[in-house]
Amino acid sequence: MAPQVQAPRGSGISFVLVQAVLLGILFFGPAHLNPDANIDAPKGLLLWCGYGIFILGTVIALIAAINLGKNLTPLPRPKENTELIQRGLYRFVRHPIYFGVIVLSLGWGLIQQSALVWLYVLIIAIFFDIKSRKEEQWLVERFSTYADYQGRVRKLIPWVY
Repeated sequence: MAPQVQAPRGSGISFVLVQAVLLGILFFGPAHLNPDANIDAPKGLLLWCGYGIFILGTVIALIAAINLGKNLTPLPRPKENTELIQRGLYRFVRHPIYFGVIVLSLGWGLIQQSALVWLYVLIIAIFFDIKSRKEEQWLVERFSTYADYQGRVRKLIPWVY
């Protein structure tokens, strides 16, 4: 039997698991409180805007992952031998992958046009704010220049928050 590989204690694996559950609920969970209700399929301009925003969010998250390069990890705690990335999308927002996922979630909300899905989107946005707070504690410990970076670049929404 092969030995099991476990994430180091305090790596933030619980955040990754919660994130997976939330995204699973967003995409595969119920879209309406009453599944038997006669609900028309989403249509119109909002639907097409939703597809565009969903694609935009996906592209943002992918570019941000590419910007991280070898520093990319699913865990919020930074790797041991890592560098602080402040180029690419990281010039505009400290957590562009999270921003991209929030954007694609907004697009999904427009595609689904459901109050319940909008609730999921709100929960995901709040979750990424909480997750990024913990991640930033670790980044401040790891990088002496991170506090300066925090002062210059917004956390989750470029130029806003």
